[in-house]
Amino acid sequence: MQLDFNQQKTLVRVDFNVPLDKDHNITDDTRIRAALPTIREILDKGGAVILMSHLGRPQKKRLENGAIDVNQFTLNHLVPHLSKMLDREVKFCPKTVGRQATEMAAALQPGEVLLLENTRFFAEEAQGDEGFARQLADLADLYVNDAFGTAHRAHASTTTVAQFFDADSKAFGPLMGRELEAAGKLLDDPQRPFTAIVGGAKVSDKLGLLERLIEVADNIIVGGGMSYTFLKARGGKIGNSLVENDKLELAAELERKAKANNTELYLPDDSKAADAFSNDAQIETVDSVAIPNGYMGLDIGPVAMAKFADVIERSKTILWNGPMGVFEMSNFAEGTKAIAEAVAKATQRGAYSLVGGGDSVAAVNQTGLADQVSHVSTGGGAMLEFLEGKDLPGVKAIKG
Repeated sequence: MQLDFNQQKTLVRVDFNVPLDKDHNITDDTRIRAALPTIREILDKGGAVILMSHLGRPQKKRLENGAIDVNQFTLNHLVPHLSKMLDREVKFCPKTVGRQATEMAAALQPGEVLLLENTRFFAEEAQGDEGFARQLADLADLYVNDAFGTAHRAHASTTTVAQFFDADSKAFGPLMGRELEAAGKLLDDPQRPFTAIVGGAKVSDKLGLLERLIEVADNIIVGGGMSYTFLKARGGKIGNSLVENDKLELAAELERKAKANNTELYLPDDSKAADAFSNDAQIETVDSVAIPNGYMGLDIGPVAMAKFADVIERSKTILWNGPMGVFEMSNFAEGTKAIAEAVAKATQRGAYSLVGGGDSVAAVNQTGLADQVSHVSTGGGAMLEFLEGKDLPGVKAIKG
């Protein structure tokens, strides 16, 4: 951040969209911890910090009377934890813009931190409204966007607000910079072999990513629910496994494209199949193209684990996006854990590894291996779109 923060107020867009339990306690503070170096740098350089973020989707989850559920979505729930982590009082403004926000921002002294209320309490946020963005911009002298997770949204606080700051008064935060650098290592000149591991439920959710990866990767490993659409397209019997029947021809076409591009596409040879979507279900390990009627594939099997791990461990560049099974259930977490271990092992041997996408980030955290991969992305949808080759509005707003 090549800005002079001394005696200046800096408006910082962070991504504090963290999970809360029913008592509004933070259950995973990864995103908050990721933003701390940015906040501390500004404070250490003599500045004051005004933080803004969204939390959840309050506009889509209104109360029965149509009102915003302030108690569920207020950022005030984060203040005690954030104050403790920064070792100083974090002031909270129950308004995002308006008179109270203006007065509290004006009174802010160097070394102090102010957190504004949830930006998404205003419909104008998602609309990218200029008037709303102008009110935010008027609170500060400088603007820093360190919310990579929302960089794919053309929202007021992530994109529009930047137009009210000169080129020398706005910048990416270190977190945003690291995310862009990490993705660039994969797309610009990856060391080979480059292996992409793609999991999750649906082919349709990862279509753009798969098409892009076919062009740049040497190997693509497909796991999770989406693999059964590919397996059925090959003529396999998949029982009651998750499938997108309207995407069978698309899956076959993706395989043809991969072959034409000399990209190896790997599907699981075997699966852990269950007779119900339950951790307590009856489980059988079966050939992935011969799953019995009444059974559904919920994880990759031991043959697939070994084969996938071998491909990963021989790789020099690795992207992992999406789990191999229903890893939230302990009986179907083994495949995802095996992938995490293989990625960590390859990284130890000198490979560059990027883990991106909410579920795979949760999985690598769950296995305790997050510090053994090269980069864990905080931006699920944003990283996905960036890897697909799309322009991110939040990035363009700073770069111009």
